[in-house]
Amino acid sequence: MQQSENQPAGIEISLWQYSENEGNWNRWMQSLSTDERERAATYRFERARASFIAGRYLLRQLLSVHTGISPSKLVFSADKHGKLKLEGDDRLQFSLANTDGLVTAAVAPGCDHLGIDCERSDTEIEAAAVDSYCSADERRWLAELPAREHTHAAIALWTLKESHLKALGVGLREDPRNVGFSWNDGIPVMVDGGDRDRRWHHRLVESSSQHVVALAACSQSGLPGISTRLFQDDNMPSE
Repeated sequence: MQQSENQPAGIEISLWQYSENEGNWNRWMQSLSTDERERAATYRFERARASFIAGRYLLRQLLSVHTGISPSKLVFSADKHGKLKLEGDDRLQFSLANTDGLVTAAVAPGCDHLGIDCERSDTEIEAAAVDSYCSADERRWLAELPAREHTHAAIALWTLKESHLKALGVGLREDPRNVGFSWNDGIPVMVDGGDRDRRWHHRLVESSSQHVVALAACSQSGLPGISTRLFQDDNMPSE
């Protein structure tokens, strides 16, 4: 069904707790491009290599559904900041993130910008690191929280900022302290000088795993519909 120009773009989020079995990596590699395989070989640590391979495999599987093109035939290009684009289809915005044991991807036909990020919920963040990415208002808010809530809130702020900067395509070249958040009825709201750009929408995404997942989307047509699913590798060989 074709989407109306006035209808908010739908966003599909897929979460995948992939297998760390090296036999699966070889199968996933078959869908990757020569450049991606060469890049995978440069990773020194097996866990980082598996995360990269699984992420690109997931992204290719999802975009194949949207385009009707075989996963291995999809061609990516990168802009000057390294943000991936799908050659031949400018309408599809997508973003990919990975952390220990999880890869997640967001795909949306029609959003102007899209970014996703994830992090383990038990990650320890030192005070100096919090100071490096949180604004003064955010640090005051964190300081007022009970100890049991502080760590999760600090990670939530980090993933929200990272997803926004990824959506812009600038990454950490932009100071994350310049992207501030407050909360409205439990929903994160980006603030800039006391105001906000209403084209932007930010959400913390429910995950069945021990991870914090954050989404940033810029849409001219209002709040996008968001669907979340656990990815199942249909190409997994049967036992």
